[in-house]
Amino acid sequence: MTTVAGSVRTTAAQLAEFCSAIRWSALDADVQSRARELVLDLLGVAIAGSRQPSSQPAAEVALRLGGHGRASVIGRRSEASAVWAALANGTAAHAIEMDDVTTESSLHPGVAVIPTALALAEELQSPSSAFLEAVIAGYEVTMRVGNALNPASAYARGFHPTGVAGAFGAAIAAGLLLKLSPDRLTHALGIAGTMTSGSLEYLSDGAWTKRLNAGWAGHAGITAALLAQSGFTGPASAFEGRLGTLHSFSDAPDRDRLLADLGTPLQIMRVSIKPYACCRYNHGLIDCVFDLSREHRIEPQEIERIRLGVLSGGAVLVAEPIERKRVPENVVDAQFSAPYAAAAALVLGSGDLDAYTPANLQHPAIRDLMSRTDCYRSAALDADYPRRWPAEVEIHLRDGRTLKKRIEFATGEPENPVPRAALLRKFTQLSGDTDGLADRLLNLDAEPDLSWLGPLLRESS
Repeated sequence: MTTVAGSVRTTAAQLAEFCSAIRWSALDADVQSRARELVLDLLGVAIAGSRQPSSQPAAEVALRLGGHGRASVIGRRSEASAVWAALANGTAAHAIEMDDVTTESSLHPGVAVIPTALALAEELQSPSSAFLEAVIAGYEVTMRVGNALNPASAYARGFHPTGVAGAFGAAIAAGLLLKLSPDRLTHALGIAGTMTSGSLEYLSDGAWTKRLNAGWAGHAGITAALLAQSGFTGPASAFEGRLGTLHSFSDAPDRDRLLADLGTPLQIMRVSIKPYACCRYNHGLIDCVFDLSREHRIEPQEIERIRLGVLSGGAVLVAEPIERKRVPENVVDAQFSAPYAAAAALVLGSGDLDAYTPANLQHPAIRDLMSRTDCYRSAALDADYPRRWPAEVEIHLRDGRTLKKRIEFATGEPENPVPRAALLRKFTQLSGDTDGLADRLLNLDAEPDLSWLGPLLRESS
């Protein structure tokens, strides 16, 4: 908390004031471009995700409980109230593990923020510029809360940072679209603090609840903002208070990260786009495998064993217990298995959505390679975590050679960005776009509002 002229301004109050001042027209061109790209990327992922089995129950519940609204339920040719559409669309967008991600906060900001802002902007018939401002503010708050949580500590306690921090970002995005004052936005953040959630127990059996963590964050954020609009109060010290979020969800929080270098740059400029359909902690490993495979033309039958250098912060997600990670039983298991990611990359030459299917889980060559794959940690890999996520791979061949590769920045990170052409290919592959939707999304601020977008999203099934 900061004291100014005898009064105490909490972190929530300062974030609310900062976000209230964001104006699309005043933002740098690179920030505007990045915001449009992230909306494009997330909507492509959400369209593909809406076709997954886990998305159907979420959509059905949203329509049952929130029917007769004006917010699109993607792929369902139906509309619901914004609060329920956000739940359905956020859950769908997290289903294929290709939504955007961050390093320092180790979470997925877009999947909590963009479905929230989209649903409420449709319901309120907000201008496109207001939607984009809400997205940028939502990313700012989500990522700053995640940075301060210390992701490794949150993981160790069993919490999913996307679910925890995402509720705050969704609340800010919703509050801005509702035109709440900074004081009411502060209350919205306080209310969101009592609605945060996100268990990692899905790792035990491949359940779908990680996907719901994202949708629930949006649902909670809109609810919090609406309550604040109606006069409900929330604690201004929701973050740093003695019983606040940082102390509830982390054993080693870094409170300074909540406000450090506020606005320089905006957090949205630190977001990574995912090229592969699995946990981000596997992406550097896949890059290493692809590089080695191209350089040495490796055939799976030539491999004696594989060793994967994983970050300690992500080991609980993708490497432990190794016995289980070697025998994934369903797609969620595979998405969170480093051995599967490496073996599939070697055998199939792919980390795309088509690599993560029930049929490929039973591929004999993949199963064989997984049985001979180990994971290790090292101080060298962890030296600058979570700000940097390097990865290492060793492939030991039957002829006695050992091939090694280390990468510092996985494909899609700001230091190693996905080119615009690759981003468009990803969108087209996931959405099936043939009607120029990508072009309109990349020029979204030229549209007066989002009334044109909903029908296209609802017809995307």
